[in-house]
Amino acid sequence: MTGPRRVVLALGSNLGDRLANLQAGIDELARGPGLRPAAVSRVYETTPVGGPPQPDYLNAVLIAVSALPAADILLRCLAAERALHRARTVRWGARTLDVDVIACGEETSDDPVLTLPHPRARERAFVLVPWLDADPGARLPGDGPVALLAAASGGEGVRLVPGATLRLGPGAPRAPGAPQAARE
Repeated sequence: MTGPRRVVLALGSNLGDRLANLQAGIDELARGPGLRPAAVSRVYETTPVGGPPQPDYLNAVLIAVSALPAADILLRCLAAERALHRARTVRWGARTLDVDVIACGEETSDDPVLTLPHPRARERAFVLVPWLDADPGARLPGDGPVALLAAASGGEGVRLVPGATLRLGPGAPRAPGAPQAARE
């Protein structure tokens, strides 16, 4: 196990009840030990990037604290996707839930199974805008302030969903219209 650090997870859904899928994904991630949700962004609707024609996504970023190895965090993300019946039949195709590990503290890795930080995070407005929302002082390891990266991305295809909120986990209250931080 490594020491506790901030973990950045990007969630997306474009099939079924997208908002419910995002919440169920957060609930699944928060359910087990070793990963404590600390903040969640507001919800954004985004235009799909790459892949076949498909419906728009709802996206959010969850900031958590964990001492789990990055590989175990990835396994937890994959388990959350399976719990929501994600089918991996078409690369970059539509999905009930997608959870990407964007960063685990300052950890870097070139492992093809889990590259850290996420190799395309710096260019994805659908990750950067919600991440900045959840953590205005965030930095992407090796690339600098998320605020600068988000500004450079132009935020194209990313629209705030008014009134859509997520909570940090099962039983946690919803925070209307603003990023939610964990109560200490």
